[in-house]
Amino acid sequence: MSTAPFALSPIVAGLWRIVDWRLSVAERVRWIEQALDLGITTFDHADIYGGYQAEAQFGEALKAAPSLRARMQLATKCGIRLRSPQHAYRINYYDSAPAYVRAQVEQSLRNLHTEQLDVVMIHRPDYLMDAAALADTFATLTREGKVENWGVSNFSASQFALLQQHHPLVTNQLELSPLQMNALDNGALDQFQQVGVRPMIWSPLAGGRLFTGDDEQAVRVRAEMTTMAHRYGISLTTLAFAWVLRHPSRPHPITGSGRIESLREAVAALDVTLDAEDWYAIWTANKGHSVP
Repeated sequence: MSTAPFALSPIVAGLWRIVDWRLSVAERVRWIEQALDLGITTFDHADIYGGYQAEAQFGEALKAAPSLRARMQLATKCGIRLRSPQHAYRINYYDSAPAYVRAQVEQSLRNLHTEQLDVVMIHRPDYLMDAAALADTFATLTREGKVENWGVSNFSASQFALLQQHHPLVTNQLELSPLQMNALDNGALDQFQQVGVRPMIWSPLAGGRLFTGDDEQAVRVRAEMTTMAHRYGISLTTLAFAWVLRHPSRPHPITGSGRIESLREAVAALDVTLDAEDWYAIWTANKGHSVP
């Protein structure tokens, strides 16, 4: 098991939509190589992505080019039972029971053709979570060499603190974008500075709504950001990532695109530092009013 400190690449590649990209195995290998060449070494998965097919598609690429594994960190998530043709649940629901977490971890290892996962996150807070029992499962799977680090996703500050009390967590994956700012006010981002943990940020482009949304808020934010991006000489994508990166919790934003150009635009944000006035100008456009 690795003894190196846990680290993610500054920008993380999200594989939620890999099945929709319709790439051949060779094209997937090339896409991974290009991401790595950009300095994107962390690849974010979940067992349910792509109707339970996304991990396996990425794993096919790693099987075809096994030397790539040593150059990356594999992150995945589990804990959602999602109805699908292969999973005839009556409803979608959350499950953090030890047996289910173990089963999904072992399935992810098989899917991704790897002996160890760099980080596994509980995908959503389970209202029936037994924190002590779940932590015991974390410890056991770590001793077995199957998972190096553990984290959570979409947990509130209190939910994170409860589980962190029983087992060290290395991240909490949260939503944050110029159109979705709840994490700024609910204590989740404040907590990272308290405990010295860095968040992963999903949907920094608001699922594309930043570009195509026709609601009043999206139009207002896009207008402000378009003017600002022109002034900085950068794309709207780069500006959105720069806005997220400006937060002192030192977040790792996740891309969601199969286009290498989009990955380049995300990485370009690492060279952009917004001043406080510009950061708050985007906040103001989101809220539709000045700060109190």
